[in-house]
Amino acid sequence: MMNMFYSAFPDLKVTVNQLVAERDLVVGHMTTEGTQTGEFMGIPASGKKISITEMNMVRISNGKAVEHWGLANAMVMMQQLGVIPEQ
Repeated sequence: MMNMFYSAFPDLKVTVNQLVAERDLVVGHMTTEGTQTGEFMGIPASGKKISITEMNMVRISNGKAVEHWGLANAMVMMQQLGVIPEQ
């Protein structure tokens, strides 16, 4: 998944806004930004910038990430890329 993003957004930058760890869970609130200079999910390179927020939770077992749950504002990203109209 990250290879797909880095191919389309080579300047991809993820900023961790908040990070919380408790027992075997780590939760992060991030801002992801980049410029689309490559094809992304069938969308031709547009040169447009994206800035979206994400929440990710990872369960750690024996020092390894074994489960991941994530939410990203994909609709805003598609609006920023001009794929769907802004409301």
